[in-house]
Amino acid sequence: MTAIWKKHFDIETMNASKTANMCSHLGMTITKIGDDYLCGTLPVDERTRQPMGLLHGGASVALAETLGSLAGNLACDNNQYCVGVEINANHLRAVSSGLVTGTARALHLGRSTQVWEIRIEDEQQRLTCISRLTLAVKTTG
Repeated sequence: MTAIWKKHFDIETMNASKTANMCSHLGMTITKIGDDYLCGTLPVDERTRQPMGLLHGGASVALAETLGSLAGNLACDNNQYCVGVEINANHLRAVSSGLVTGTARALHLGRSTQVWEIRIEDEQQRLTCISRLTLAVKTTG
């Protein structure tokens, strides 16, 4: 498979840019980059659980939007960037501890929009959340 990425990147630089923002506050980490996907993790702990002790749906959506937006921007030409237009999520399985892993894959890479699917799984590789993110592709300047 040919890589879909149009911008240079490395995991260390991406994780270094995730300081002093929601990503660092929630403990998100970019973990793997393939030719057509981007993975990251989120801990299920006091920062990300809702009052009933389960992973907060908003934390799952924050992970999904982070992975999809980052991937979308890497798949743009150098004079372009992406911004979120719409995101949806279905929460399928409760998680109360451990780590969840999200994987973003492009469903559509167009000139004016991109659509990404983000699958979030628990440590037993069970699907916990499925999300779809639509991004608008903008030109700088």
